[in-house]
Amino acid sequence: MSLDADAKKVLLRKIPHGLFVCGVREGDEVNGFTASWVTQGSFEPPLVVMGVRADSTSHGIIERTKRFSLNMLKADQKDLAAVFFKPQKGLGGRFEAAPFQEGPKGLPLLEGVIGGVECELVGQIKHGDHTVFVGEVKSARLLEDGEALTMASTGWNYGG
Repeated sequence: MSLDADAKKVLLRKIPHGLFVCGVREGDEVNGFTASWVTQGSFEPPLVVMGVRADSTSHGIIERTKRFSLNMLKADQKDLAAVFFKPQKGLGGRFEAAPFQEGPKGLPLLEGVIGGVECELVGQIKHGDHTVFVGEVKSARLLEDGEALTMASTGWNYGG
């Protein structure tokens, strides 16, 4: 039996995803992207798991620096997610539209969102067109609790 590509696409898109802004820093360069393939991986130590396109600029920065931040967006922040979702040339331009502060680990934590965590890379699996990064949460900042933005609420698709 061969893989039914249409069924695969529909079914994989049924996996629920939140939308996050992943931030990275290498020296003075700050970059970020909208991440949707994210989940918690462990309570102790606190781990998050994130899939990142292998050919992206931020992927290389995560590999070299061994760290990243994840910013949790509010349910009404689809426009902010869109800023970080669009491909762009060069580094850093997305953060001009999104005020942020550096967290204790020096990574970008957005203002006006639910909050964010800074992670140190503890593992990775390279396979296919994405790499799965495992990060241990080293700092956490809660600004305002509330409903989080999800892929389903935007009408967008990334997956399948």
